[in-house]
Amino acid sequence: MSAYISVMQSSRLSPDVLARLRQAGLRPTRQRLALARLLFDADNRHVTAEQLHGEALAASIRVSLATVYNTLHQFTDAGLLREVVVEPGRSYFDTNVENHHHFFCESSGRLQDIPGELVMVGSLPQPPDGTAIRRVDVIIRVHREGKPEATA
Repeated sequence: MSAYISVMQSSRLSPDVLARLRQAGLRPTRQRLALARLLFDADNRHVTAEQLHGEALAASIRVSLATVYNTLHQFTDAGLLREVVVEPGRSYFDTNVENHHHFFCESSGRLQDIPGELVMVGSLPQPPDGTAIRRVDVIIRVHREGKPEATA
């Protein structure tokens, strides 16, 4: 039995993944179910599209990188994930959609959660006319001590 079929059969044992997709208004296709299982059957995590694609291939789930990107964006639009852009062209997808912030280690590329109540923003500017602030995302950039900052 292929690992893809194994992942699909074990996803049937976890109605939580199927229910999450349906609750979000997403049709539970085989690829969505397989990727959702990889994303949500563990603790909260931060993953890039390339990392998830690699995990899928390692699990013998035949899916293109473009499909992984599309699925991650569909999950984000449906509220199942949060996209965290740490720099132009570099995004992580976060399975924790609760109010929280992040440490981003520039030395290792590791993203780590900070509980929302531990970060206090003193004041915010008035948003542009016709808009409202939806949320504030704070990314605190750190680097390992003794490692110089990368220069452009």
